Amino acid sequence: MVSKVNKNNDMKLVRPKKFLGQHFLKDLSIASAIADTVDACPDLPVLEVGPGMGVMTQFLVKKNRPVKVVEIDFESVAYLRENFPSLEDNIIEDDFLKMHLDRTFDGGQFVLTGNYPYNISSQIFFKMLDNRELIPCCTGMIQKEVAERLAASPGSKAYGILSVLVQLWYDVDYLFTVAPGVFNPPPKVQSAVIRMTRNDRQACGADERLLKRVVKGTFNQRRKMLRVSLRPLFAQLDSERGVTKSHADFLAQPLLTKRPEQLSVEDFISLTNAIEAELA
Repeated sequence: MVSKVNKNNDMKLVRPKKFLGQHFLKDLSIASAIADTVDACPDLPVLEVGPGMGVMTQFLVKKNRPVKVVEIDFESVAYLRENFPSLEDNIIEDDFLKMHLDRTFDGGQFVLTGNYPYNISSQIFFKMLDNRELIPCCTGMIQKEVAERLAASPGSKAYGILSVLVQLWYDVDYLFTVAPGVFNPPPKVQSAVIRMTRNDRQACGADERLLKRVVKGTFNQRRKMLRVSLRPLFAQLDSERGVTKSHADFLAQPLLTKRPEQLSVEDFISLTNAIEAELA
């Protein structure tokens, strides 16, 4: 039988480690609400990242679906093994960012969830994108600022690289905000719970590697017009191909007087295709 985490006593058994970005959730009602976000994909197994002492895990294992947890902190792993004996064979002591996700559920799809370490949350979502065919649904709690970036619309200050690359493949829902006081130790920022579900897009619609370079290259100079931020990218691309070419006419088109935050995902796809044609 799975032990229920005692928010008053057991929280002292594992020390939150700053270098791992650990902030242990204490509020059971919030933990239950986050666990319920996986119900967006009710028929799939669940992989929880960074379970800590199982405050979310205790609700996930009641859902009558396969649950595995991945935890890098040896103290948390020991705690989980002692308090969640039914999970013994499903506790993965590893670094999520180094895992081969196609081996997690024998190549099958799964829901990714967790109270994600704030210091690696963006890296987690880039890994999700690399494994998007395995992960039709990703939910969990992250820093509010990152959640706002994920869900941001074109034209907003939060709209950026993560917004475009995630929204290319996922519909993003900002579910609710979580105050610092429900954590041990309290983070210096607010948190938020999000849900990302795979959209209907089957193909990128452009050269995906080039698209990433266009998105990153333009947002790295987000205050500049596209014609300015694309000039060094063209120089890099021409150098890689061993050619010298003027792109003055291309860069003079009216669209490129915009800044990257003004472009939708579809606009970036069209721009990438236009750049590929210009390079031909």
